[in-house]
This record gives sequence, C-alpha cells and structure tokens, in this order.
Amino acid sequence: MASSFSKFSQTLLLLVLFWGITSSSNAQLSTDYYSKSCPNLFSTVKFTVHSAIMKEARMGASLLRLFFHDCFVNGCDGSLLLDDTSSFTGEKNAVPNRNSARGFDVIDDIKSAVENVCPGVVSCADILAIAARDSVKLLGGPNWDVKLGRRDARSASRAAANNGIPAPTSNLNRLISRFNALGLSTRDLVALSGAHTIGQARCTSFRARIYNESNIDLSFAKTKQSNCPRSSGSGDNNLAPLDIQTPTYFDNKYFNNLIGKRGLLHSDQELFNGGSTDSIVRAYSKNPSSFSSDFVTAMIKMGDISPLTGSKGEIRKNCRRFVLTVKASGGTGTGASFTSVLTAQIPCSLPVHSHFGLTVLPSSFRFTKDYSKMSSNENVMIIEDKSK
Repeated sequence: MASSFSKFSQTLLLLVLFWGITSSSNAQLSTDYYSKSCPNLFSTVKFTVHSAIMKEARMGASLLRLFFHDCFVNGCDGSLLLDDTSSFTGEKNAVPNRNSARGFDVIDDIKSAVENVCPGVVSCADILAIAARDSVKLLGGPNWDVKLGRRDARSASRAAANNGIPAPTSNLNRLISRFNALGLSTRDLVALSGAHTIGQARCTSFRARIYNESNIDLSFAKTKQSNCPRSSGSGDNNLAPLDIQTPTYFDNKYFNNLIGKRGLLHSDQELFNGGSTDSIVRAYSKNPSSFSSDFVTAMIKMGDISPLTGSKGEIRKNCRRFVLTVKASGGTGTGASFTSVLTAQIPCSLPVHSHFGLTVLPSSFRFTKDYSKMSSNENVMIIEDKSK
C-alpha cells in the first residue's frame, strides 16, 4: 500500500481551469433574482433577523456592519464569513474585525432556515445583503429593494481586510480616498457613515478621542471617560453607543451629534470638522428624508461592489467554509461546468481522502462521501473543510 501510495503520489497533477469568459459570468444583479427559485426567501430571512433583534437590539447594527466589512474587502462576496482553519486564513481575525465583528451565528441561523426552504440556491453573500436591509428597516430606517444574484467567494484576504476597511482613526482625506476607490462618492461616505446612528463601539476605538482631542464636547468626553479608562488594556472592550440620543433607532440624530461635537469616533467627527463634508452633515441633520434617500442609494451602490456572478464562485451550504470541486483525470464528466476545477490523477483503489489530504489538500479537508471505491464513471468529487 505504501509503495503504491508513493508511486501514485508522483503522478499527481494539479490544474486549475478558469471558465470566466462566458456570458453567464457577466450576469447582472437583479431584485427578482430568486423570485422563482426561492419565492419565500425574503420572509424567511426577515423572520430570523426579527427574532435576533428582539433578543438584542444591537444585533441589527452588527448585521449591517457585517455587510459593510464584507463589501469593502474584494467586493460583496461573503468572504468575511469564512472561518480560519489550520490551513486557511480568513478575514474574521483581521484588525478591524477581531473581537469586534459579530452576528455570525445569526447568519448561520438564516442560512439554515433558507436551506430548509430552498437548498443550495441562495448565496451567503446575498443573505448578508438582505439581512442588512432588514436590520435597518426593523430598527425604523428606510426600506429598499435589494439587488441579488451574488455568489460566494472561495477565498478571503486578511491583508486586504487590514488595509481596506477604514480605521476609526482615519482622517477625512483617507475616508474620501478609500470610498472613492470603491466607486462611492463623498456624499455616499457621509450617508453610509449615518449607519452609526445605531450600534456601539469598544473603548479601544475611541479612547484617544475622548482623552486627547479638542474638537469634542467636554461633558460628552467626561461621560465616556467614566467607562473607558485612559490606560490601554483596562476596559478595552467596554462599550458606548455611537449615537447617544437614539442608539437602537435608525434616524438622523447621528448628524446632530456631529454638529454638537459628540461624535464618538475620530472618523465620525472628521465628517464635521471644518472640511468639505460639513455642508452634507448639516443638510442631513435638518432633513431626515434626504438622509434616508441618500443612504438607500449608497447601500445599493455598495452592494454592487465587485460581486461574483454567473459561474464565478459558488453557493455555500455552510457560510463558514467553502466547498471545492475535485475532478479525477481520465473521466468523462463535465468539469468545464465549474468555475474552477481542481484536476488530479488519483489512484481510485486507495482511500482518496487520505491521499489528497496528505499530498494535495490540507489534512482538514474531507470528501463529502467515501470515494475509496470510486467507479470509472464517477469522476466528480466534492470536498469541504471539516476542521471546524
């Protein structure tokens, strides 16, 4: 067995085939994408989101933030949801997400509920988009038709997350530059920042502002200092609401806070600090309808950032791990129908999960069924990461 294993190991061949140049690869997102394939999608997602928010109002802001952090890193592709494993590094432990991004269990619950009504149809990336919309609406904000048809990434980038998600210490120029790089205007920046009308932030994100900055209401700063000690490492995870007026209701009070120098984060107050965005902040503080309309426009634009469509990516069954399609060489299957096909010459008489696990794929990967006695015409195998 060992000699056979060694012999066949030498014949292994990896070949990734890309089939991106097809008409389906250029498919567009649409609001009725699942109207036939999953007609109960919206009600299913809304029920689970509503239940989560009823248990904890803050969860609405957390789900909305997941969509932001997903779209800002290589597009809205669900990459944020992938767990780290012994062989895979995802985005959850990037600096902007570590001990901060939350709501993954709720996304799991939504995905499970959706799989029950239409298995293998709806992507995790689209679930994020719908959950974000429902969260805003359920907390009193505007409603909009969500464009759908995204597929899920098979990869993630911690480096891109570290570099691409604006830090709470960002100045206005940095914020404008980053948003512009993604096709979002300065007005989109201010409107989307209005999402901070809900949710909370950790002490470590605003400590420097409440102790060191001068463009801050002194009473506001003193109040925040009572729950956020000056010394780093003490109370780092203590929370404060981003909007001191209505922290669990989606409205325009955030902009009133900025005018009163009560923005919690440095990046918040940068929007109203004598710069080019002051006029937009003033307008939104006076006209909630204008803010709501621009927020919807910006959310739709953000949802259009580099989606995977057509034959690109996949539809995950579990949002925390991607599935690989493996094709054994010499068979008669239609590997070209997959976005990327990992082709290898394998010894069908051997336990192929061990063979691939030791030689080609990380040991945490397992086949979804036993292919150790694969027949000659059974040439397509599905594997997934089982380390979590």
